[in-house]
Amino acid sequence: MRAVTDGRLDLTPAVTRHLDLCLDCRSCETACPSGVQYGRLIEPFRVAMHSPAPGEPVKKDWFRTWILYGLFPYAKRLRWALWPARLMQVTGIDRVVEAIGLNRLLPLRLQRMQRLLPKLQARPEEIPEFLPAIGPRRAKVALFTGCVADAMFPQVNWATARVLQKNGCDVITPRSQKCCGAIHYHSGAGMPALELALANETAFQDVDAIIVNVAGCASMLKDYGHLAEEVCPDRPDLIERMNRLAAKFQDVNEFLVKLGPVAPKHPVSQVVTYHDACHLCHAQQIRSQPRELLGMIPGLNVVPLAESEICCGAAGSYNLTEPEMADRLGNRKARNILATKASAVVSANAGCTLQIQAMLKDAGHGEIPVLHPMEFLDRSYGD
Repeated sequence: MRAVTDGRLDLTPAVTRHLDLCLDCRSCETACPSGVQYGRLIEPFRVAMHSPAPGEPVKKDWFRTWILYGLFPYAKRLRWALWPARLMQVTGIDRVVEAIGLNRLLPLRLQRMQRLLPKLQARPEEIPEFLPAIGPRRAKVALFTGCVADAMFPQVNWATARVLQKNGCDVITPRSQKCCGAIHYHSGAGMPALELALANETAFQDVDAIIVNVAGCASMLKDYGHLAEEVCPDRPDLIERMNRLAAKFQDVNEFLVKLGPVAPKHPVSQVVTYHDACHLCHAQQIRSQPRELLGMIPGLNVVPLAESEICCGAAGSYNLTEPEMADRLGNRKARNILATKASAVVSANAGCTLQIQAMLKDAGHGEIPVLHPMEFLDRSYGD
């Protein structure tokens, strides 16, 4: 990147390809002794890299236009799009389609999407806009529900809301909230990401903290100030506003440990292993908090996972755009999980959950569930 910026290296297709292969897992930030924030360097560089030169036409990509930008950032659209898949799973048509190979007629990236689909649960009712604290009120928080996570794992948002209630939090869930913008920003579309950030600024008002249960989203949301600085460097007022908003976002594990969690009472007798999501452990430097919360649950045995901090290959939409590399990483993660003999995997990121579930299924162990820490806490808080 420095060589290109300094004019010592032309931005050839080979250089662009090399940079596109970066997972943006940010493990280099953990490794770097100087604390270089690589994520804040690669993102604006990708924006510039994928922007057409003056006079050049914009390159069209159907997958980016219709799927990454037109579907994924909109939870309601995604829910409707998943209805046929849910119907196929209920009737067993999906297994027939896979058995006779009809899914191989789809474009490669749509095949990947079909392969990553989890077992879709019946959608629960919408989380009310206000849920009162249970017991003494300790905080007023908002819940960021996300887009892909909300469409595919609504039970995680409900578990998070109930855990927050049990810990004395009034929970506000604004209907007007939008996608965090990570899908756009990570693929070089800075302005649309900023527009989503401005919509979220309007949606989240008058709360002590905005709680996020998806590591990738939280990493993006906490970087809103930097996003504004990159897209609108001549707007110090906007940068200051986005920095104030970014300071409100907290990962749910981080928030609960700071608050001082109420001890769960009900035993959950199970052997599990915990996977460190890249955007939790590297981008946010959150490692001990999820383990501390899981360690409070009576009967839960958390066994260590080898190479826990190595990327599973999900990396946002990387497992759709770079299948070969993603599968190599995913298979490596699955082998390490199976070696633990755990009956479940704990993951604090929806993308990781999708990837690990798919890899375990491919390895013949689809019965091993991948669950969020809040699902275990919710179970242990249950009456």
